[in-house]
Amino acid sequence: MKVLVRAAVALVVAFVAAVVSLLAVVLVDIDADATEISGSGRGGLKGVPEEFRIWILKASAACSEPELAPALLAAQLYQESKFQTSREQATSHAGAQGPAQFMPGTWATWGRDDDESGAASPWDVGDAVMAQGRMMCSLLKKAKHSGYSGDVRALALAGYNAGWGAVERYRGVPPQSFAGGETYNYVQIILSTMTRFQGPGLLEVSGSGNGADALRRAATQIGTPYAWGGGSPSGPSTGFCDGVNGYLNGRCSASSTVGFDCSSLAQYAYWPDLHLPRTAAAQYGATSDRPVSRQDLKVGDLLFWSHGGSGSIYHVALYAGDGNVLQAPRTGRDVEVVPLTSAMPERDYYGATRP
Repeated sequence: MKVLVRAAVALVVAFVAAVVSLLAVVLVDIDADATEISGSGRGGLKGVPEEFRIWILKASAACSEPELAPALLAAQLYQESKFQTSREQATSHAGAQGPAQFMPGTWATWGRDDDESGAASPWDVGDAVMAQGRMMCSLLKKAKHSGYSGDVRALALAGYNAGWGAVERYRGVPPQSFAGGETYNYVQIILSTMTRFQGPGLLEVSGSGNGADALRRAATQIGTPYAWGGGSPSGPSTGFCDGVNGYLNGRCSASSTVGFDCSSLAQYAYWPDLHLPRTAAAQYGATSDRPVSRQDLKVGDLLFWSHGGSGSIYHVALYAGDGNVLQAPRTGRDVEVVPLTSAMPERDYYGATRP
């Protein structure tokens, strides 16, 4: 974008797989079409500052073009500003501003107050990343309709860096002779560094209804760190330590970790359609009049684990289909999708409810 100013034992194995498959059929109602963990498509995200992560995922999800993967946006932001947000570090010699390096004229077209701070600013991470996503989404559409050969992602990146007029002039990515090779190198670097930011596949949720919508919302947080006491309906936040919980290797990790704990993730998933209380025990109490047997689980159902009785519930997770759950497990781990049978000790499984 800066040039705009200037011009991601075979029998044993088979036997074990068969046993596991059989157990899954016995224990849960498998719905093969409900969800899948996919390594293809847009994929997950890793290696970005937490303040950028949620907005990158939102910007990717808001675009109907599947090529706008989170890893592509992350690699582009790293190339533009290395995720810097200060005016000193994220202002180019030509006047491009913020982590996504928008010129004032371009910002006037794409900038919005996405973080609802009261003003649209290229210095606000949320506003900048969402504007970047909108512009890239539009450029991807142009690239697809242009008829120009080559990777549509490369064409869109070239348009972001040098302006779509330069792409039209060369009917593709401008050559190395253009602008000292800046646009050509910009495209090559971003596409080659995407894998650095490519995380595990995101959970893809089909279907409709409160449960599917809640699971879909929670799935955007896969890879977010666990923070005891952290998280709210607004998203991840730092937590706290209470003398027992929130510690890692002898120090209070929660107070410096932006993330969710198990119950704040469930609360976030259902908000604002359903206002679940804050703790796992209270969430069970609020939904226990709608119990669900293990054989009848559906996506979005809440699952609970206890040390003994409803008064000792210590963990909640969302059913993700196919015998899996989505959960924020414990300090030192991230929001993840794991088999129900191994999410927590099997003996502690207490039951499920449907919010």
